[in-house]
Amino acid sequence: MDIEVGILEEDMEGSWTLLSWLASCVMVFGGTLPYLPQYQEIQRSSITEGFSTRVCLLLLIANILRIFWMGKQFELTLLLQSVVMIITMLAMLHLCCNIQHTNRVSTKKRHFTDLDLCYFWSWNAFEEYLLFCFAFTVLCAFLTLLLLDSVLFVEGLGSLAMLFDAIMGVPQLLQNFHNHSTLGMSVKMVLLWTAGDIFKTAYFVMNDSPFQFCVCGAVQILIDVAILLQVLYYGQDIGVKLG
Repeated sequence: MDIEVGILEEDMEGSWTLLSWLASCVMVFGGTLPYLPQYQEIQRSSITEGFSTRVCLLLLIANILRIFWMGKQFELTLLLQSVVMIITMLAMLHLCCNIQHTNRVSTKKRHFTDLDLCYFWSWNAFEEYLLFCFAFTVLCAFLTLLLLDSVLFVEGLGSLAMLFDAIMGVPQLLQNFHNHSTLGMSVKMVLLWTAGDIFKTAYFVMNDSPFQFCVCGAVQILIDVAILLQVLYYGQDIGVKLG
């Protein structure tokens, strides 16, 4: 009897380990899946105006900050998630830059080094975005090495990372409002955002993650819902947009 109980406990422990591993894989790679339909939509239509590249800006900042949040111990899963998300955002920017270069009429060059706030994040070449990421990463590394012993700095770094991650859907919300349309934006992307944010928030709750993680997840869900309401308000044919 004791042997059977022991075997049952081992099976349950093995099943829980497998489920935990699968959940971690979903956390690492699941966040990139929403951008696949948007990537395909931009490729198909050769139009970038429906997708706000400032979503990429916020996610790049959030995930670079998270990588340098070395003063607190957090799961390796979240570190890998940040690296994968940075690569994904750079891939989205690369596609948008290529499409915009093909469609561009004006020959005037805009560079990151011009430090012109009017054209911030509206540069001509993909290399300019890489330069921004490099400069921001160097700045974060310098400040982190200088202030690593400061609890206030460490907590502030983590809070900023969470803030930028939580509001990453706001630029898309504003873009839709500015365009008075959601054409060019993949509804599948937003639906996957919503599903992913619900899963992520539940994951944080079940794993007793810091309270701010749960709050940020809830904020993201609300923003996702607001964008979906825009799709209905602007009268887009959801069936067509979903393919």
